Amino acid sequence: MTGIIRIIGVTLALLCAFLVPRADAGQLVSPADREWAKRAVAGEKTLSAPTGKNTVAVLYFRNGTGDPSLDPMRKGIPLLLVTDLSGVPGLSVIERTRLQALTEETSLGASGLVEAGTAPRVGKLLGARWLVGGEIGREKPTRIDLAANVADVPAGTMTGKTSAGGEIERLFEVEKTLLFGVLKLLDVTVTPDEERRLRKPCSKSATALSALFLGVDAGDRGELDKAEGYYRKALQVDPGVCIASDALKEIESYRASVKRSRRFLKTLRDGTTLTDSLTTKEPLLRGGKPLDIPGTRTSPANINLTFP
Repeated sequence: MTGIIRIIGVTLALLCAFLVPRADAGQLVSPADREWAKRAVAGEKTLSAPTGKNTVAVLYFRNGTGDPSLDPMRKGIPLLLVTDLSGVPGLSVIERTRLQALTEETSLGASGLVEAGTAPRVGKLLGARWLVGGEIGREKPTRIDLAANVADVPAGTMTGKTSAGGEIERLFEVEKTLLFGVLKLLDVTVTPDEERRLRKPCSKSATALSALFLGVDAGDRGELDKAEGYYRKALQVDPGVCIASDALKEIESYRASVKRSRRFLKTLRDGTTLTDSLTTKEPLLRGGKPLDIPGTRTSPANINLTFP
């Protein structure tokens, strides 16, 4: 009985891994992401320094303001940077969901600050040549100040620091200033056309961006109903806000995959007759003595199993 239940559980996990949308297609951490994180940590001693010249990972920022209402920006600012950096030719950006899976597995990156002592380990685990980390500050209630630094993983050193600040209602402009500062630290030059494209904001609405950030964080916690609500609010405020529409589709796909998995489990249970009823077609062994039924052999196929 325990073996059958275990097999069903493993089958469901495998189904989820294949049916749930891939991490590089959205914002939900998949079973495959978590399995990757476990393997990366387990095999950490055998990992070598990343060889990809322009592979970049953006860690969560640290909220240095002491105001918990700005906590959503810890993931939100990196989300915007990852989205922008992913559109830069020649850069290979680590998916945000992989960072989240690794954070859950090791607690690394939770502070968001890239330090020379930890950069080699984090970079190796993520497979990143460069690590971008940062901090959120604020001099007055209506202002936001962002600082970012870039770590050279193989060298274990910082390449420099950049900063940007402005009114919180103009967050989209502050993030873009920070983005181009990061690109300069990475020694990446973009063409005028690429720059114009990169300067297009995810949204000019601070309210829409805030809802978007809350949706990503709720999704990381597995609170999909809340995540859906935040994404819909972001779209209500700004129908053109980035990521939100795709994130909603991803949640819908995930729910559909769960339903398919449950239907599969039901079919599996029905097919193996996991019931406590007795039938003449499926004799049950009681008391360790086989039933004397002509034309049948005592084997696992003739044994009914029940869930506890």
